[in-house]
Amino acid sequence: MTHEAAGVPTTRNDEDRQDNDRPDAPRPAAEAQDAPGAQDAPGTPDASGGADAAAGEAGGPEGAQPRPEARLARAVQVAEQALIEFEIAVETFRVEVENFSRLHHQKLGPMYTRLDELDALIAEARAARTGDPEDERKAREARAVVMPMPEVEELFHDWMDTDGLSPEAAAMLTEQAVRPPKRVRPSEEARKLYRELARKAHPDLAQDEPERQRRDEFIARVNAAYGRGDVDVLKELVAEWAAGPVQPLAPLSESEELYARLEWLSRRKELLTVLAKELEDGAIGSMLRMAPDDPDQLLEDIAEQLLGEVSRREAELAEMVQ
Repeated sequence: MTHEAAGVPTTRNDEDRQDNDRPDAPRPAAEAQDAPGAQDAPGTPDASGGADAAAGEAGGPEGAQPRPEARLARAVQVAEQALIEFEIAVETFRVEVENFSRLHHQKLGPMYTRLDELDALIAEARAARTGDPEDERKAREARAVVMPMPEVEELFHDWMDTDGLSPEAAAMLTEQAVRPPKRVRPSEEARKLYRELARKAHPDLAQDEPERQRRDEFIARVNAAYGRGDVDVLKELVAEWAAGPVQPLAPLSESEELYARLEWLSRRKELLTVLAKELEDGAIGSMLRMAPDDPDQLLEDIAEQLLGEVSRREAELAEMVQ
């Protein structure tokens, strides 16, 4: 940081100069150190001891080395700042890719669609002329590119099964009442497990409010499992209750917390690196890397090429249908 930034002037004013010209005026620190007896003055560190004094202020008594935790905390601070800058760079690039992708679709999408349509028309004209089954197959494939048909399951999700409309869908379409879910009659084992859990974990047995809240949440899970007649889950809940509440982890030392923070920062950096790699290697990211300074001109160049392809295909189709 410069002196100007810190608010310290680079030169002294005239009044300071006049004061220093007086015989009894105090001399600057550099002159005072050169004065006779200055090195013997109590409490005045020499040049070689300045660094040790600073270290003593940061890490403890004079002459002591900084604590390992202090150096580790500094490393964490540096890693945090580096990660923030990296995240900013990755997010900036992600936004650029997203914006360029939108512009690419808006400007070039209709041209790609027109090319696909012309390819389908050319293939269909060729198949009509030759009658070759292979040409007919290619024509169908070209048309499928222009008008892709989703699978039935994708269209209707859970509304259709192998027998047609599901009963629930048919009931809704015919304005009939939807069939209620099948009632489950819990087995004797499920009832036994439920009674055991209810007796042990009932909220009324709680001694304080946190314990009551824990029991309320646990009994809600018990009721849900019992309502489904799920014996396996009830057995798991019995074992969970017998194990008791989860004990809080022992507090970490300062060094352990700092090391854990460094590990998290490292993992986060790795994830961001993978994301950045995916963005760069994608189609749009690759195009942006081709023209980082003028991506708009790249779009113009691609559009011009596509227009030429459209013209050539239209001429080819015109010759085939004459």
